Amino acid sequence: MSRLLIAGASGLVGGQALTIALDDERIVHVVAPTRRPLLPHAKLENPIVDFDALPSGADWWRVDAVVCALGTTIRDAGSQAAFRRVDVDYVVAVASCARAAGARSFALNSSLGADPAAGNFYLRCKGEAEEAVKGLGYPSLTVVRPSVIGGERERRRTMEHIGMRMLRAFAPLVPKRYRVAEAGVIASAMIDAALAAEPGCRTIESDALQPD
Repeated sequence: MSRLLIAGASGLVGGQALTIALDDERIVHVVAPTRRPLLPHAKLENPIVDFDALPSGADWWRVDAVVCALGTTIRDAGSQAAFRRVDVDYVVAVASCARAAGARSFALNSSLGADPAAGNFYLRCKGEAEEAVKGLGYPSLTVVRPSVIGGERERRRTMEHIGMRMLRAFAPLVPKRYRVAEAGVIASAMIDAALAAEPGCRTIESDALQPD
């Protein structure tokens, strides 16, 4: 039985991960730090935090595994600097606190094409986050790199919604790595990887998240 921490539980992928984890018999306790309260559950511990000032010494960091689905968009964040604070700084802060408290397994939701040397700012930030987490010494690290993420968001992004509909409509003509990756599939892959805790670092690319 494992204790699992989910970062980003109020988001699309993180919310799916939370639902799955609360129903998973392999998990005895779920910790989900958020800015706003989540619905209560017998297995859930929901610390209300400021991600700019995480309490590094809190007891609830003592978990076996971490699923990190923190992320935003430049539009929602308001600037590149604000975006980087969420998608890099917050990710690394969570990973550092959990590792210091003894977590041995980490699963990170990243992006197709993530590369710290990328010319694209978004992909560069995702790559920087990956590299920073790799440097923390987790015995088991899994990076999931989906393409476009599918699912019902709390606030619909019109152009993204139109793009997903087109990608789904023409899916047979689109290479697997560029097809829509459903949020629930991503979340399930992350939880399975975090709990399996296979030694070393591995990457699950977007095509592996598609049905056969």
